[in-house]
Amino acid sequence: MKKHTAVLLVLIVFILPKANSQAVITGSLKNVKDTINWVYAYYAVDGKRIADSIEVKNDKYAFNLNITEPTQVTLRARKFEVKTGVAALSNRTTKKDIATLFIEKGKITVVSVDSFSNTTVKGSKTNDEFVKLTALAKPYNDQMQELNKQFSALLKEQKKEEAKKVEDQLDAVDAKLNEEVYAAYARNNPQSPLALYALQRYAGYENQEKAEPIFNLLPKNAQESFAGITLKNKIEISKKTGIGKYAMNFTQNDTLGKPVSLASFKGKYVLVDFWASWCGPCRRENPNVVKTYNTYKDKGFQILSVSLDQPGAKDKWIKAIHDDNLTWTHVSDLQYWDNEVAKQYGIQAIPANFLLDPDGKIIAKNLRGEDLAAKLSTVLK
Repeated sequence: MKKHTAVLLVLIVFILPKANSQAVITGSLKNVKDTINWVYAYYAVDGKRIADSIEVKNDKYAFNLNITEPTQVTLRARKFEVKTGVAALSNRTTKKDIATLFIEKGKITVVSVDSFSNTTVKGSKTNDEFVKLTALAKPYNDQMQELNKQFSALLKEQKKEEAKKVEDQLDAVDAKLNEEVYAAYARNNPQSPLALYALQRYAGYENQEKAEPIFNLLPKNAQESFAGITLKNKIEISKKTGIGKYAMNFTQNDTLGKPVSLASFKGKYVLVDFWASWCGPCRRENPNVVKTYNTYKDKGFQILSVSLDQPGAKDKWIKAIHDDNLTWTHVSDLQYWDNEVAKQYGIQAIPANFLLDPDGKIIAKNLRGEDLAAKLSTVLK
């Protein structure tokens, strides 16, 4: 269940032909039970994430957002104590405090009724399509939400075999959602202002080459937009890192500052493992990796871990290595998501890994839990 257990770098931006424009959002609150005195807007322009905020007065607020194309915007409602300026609401994001919409050039009206998230939007044809697409995806998302509850409960009860079955069901529903909703929408509506967004959702963060046939159906202006070029680059990287491809060589410094190359591991089965000390799912997965490493390290198996730790966080990186007993080779340039190897391999979520055979060929990807040991048991007989 890879998508449900990874820390993601997610940035989905809808793009059309570039043209400086302004979206004027006028918002109003009607019968909203919670007191709201600030609204935050989160969006991106040409890949640069932006946060804006405005005070609510008389249940009304307004944003003037400079955008270059129709863009996805997340609005978040907050309440602050007037005397202290401290947020009175919990920092925890709840569904009722969040509204997601697509904006475009011109005047857009957003009305929240009963709760901030229950919105109607007028003035954005792109958002009209987004509402339709969301409705198509709802049955699948509802089913996955219920399965996630079952999965969490089974894990809590230590019923691992039953949890694995539910996990497989989750993956199956997620695959159907991507194919039957997002891929189908983009394939059948390539001229739609939302086609590229749907294709981004279908492509996900691994195996993006599956999106290439549909990408080629999109109009030229969508393909050559910022988001289009970004997706195209991901597709090209994905084609280089697929099963059966030879892993691209790289060199980075280890914890002592000495350069280590992937090529130096040739002749052994090697797991190229992407992680970080700040990544919760990575740290939870580490015991499984340690167990497998200790079982197979004397049988021709090695690990080369690439950390996406942040600049100035070398101490945290090394501490996590020691705390988790990761007694194999570690490298990093401490550049967070800008890690050169992570970009070279198109890493958008961690933990992520590639299992290479002694010739350097990729034979498996993103093995979790007992899957890594199971794979090694077949190749290291």
